[in-house]
Amino acid sequence: MRKKFSQSNPLIQHVQAHSSIYLFMITLFLMGVIFGAIVVNSLSFAQKEDLYLYLGKFFTEIEGGRMTSSEDMFRQSFLHNVKSLGILWLLGISIIGLPLIFVLVFMKGVVVGFSVGFLVNQMGWSGFLLSFVSILPQNIIIIPAFIFIGAVSASFSITLIRKIFMRGQTSMQLPMIPFFSRYVVFLVAAIAVITVAAGVEAYLSPSLMETVISKIK
Repeated sequence: MRKKFSQSNPLIQHVQAHSSIYLFMITLFLMGVIFGAIVVNSLSFAQKEDLYLYLGKFFTEIEGGRMTSSEDMFRQSFLHNVKSLGILWLLGISIIGLPLIFVLVFMKGVVVGFSVGFLVNQMGWSGFLLSFVSILPQNIIIIPAFIFIGAVSASFSITLIRKIFMRGQTSMQLPMIPFFSRYVVFLVAAIAVITVAAGVEAYLSPSLMETVISKIK
């Protein structure tokens, strides 16, 4: 039964067929996380102080209830993440954007690693707890979607390169419409996942952050 399901599910088929690309994307992202955490240690004392002052202002806004409304946060988070996924998706179509797909996945890891690393570096255990409630909840949904679209875009781009440059005129005879349709469906599915992540970031994370900040202050 499980075997039949995997054979009929295009998502599972895609992951199985391109497992090496997914493994590479995950490795690239983790390398970015490590690099981002290392970058924190390379910051000067003045740079760390400036960032920590900015972070302190952010904490003050949370405590004073002056944060952006949940609706605005949802909209900002949704638009930001959809834009990121859209760029990856378009780079897959462009063919020449393949190296940029890898760069963006790596940079996503750098941002996450730097954010967590800075909080832990400046606040110790309290920073780890704060990053756990402010960064993890939405990113545990966003990151898989980001890696998924990155892998889908890379595999789409590689397939296009093979069809156009390695098979000559025979590439024109290959069915491109089903191939592209599945590519569009994967983007729509990722956007649906991002919608859930935006809801978590807008309606769950702020309350968790407020609870944690009130305890560590």
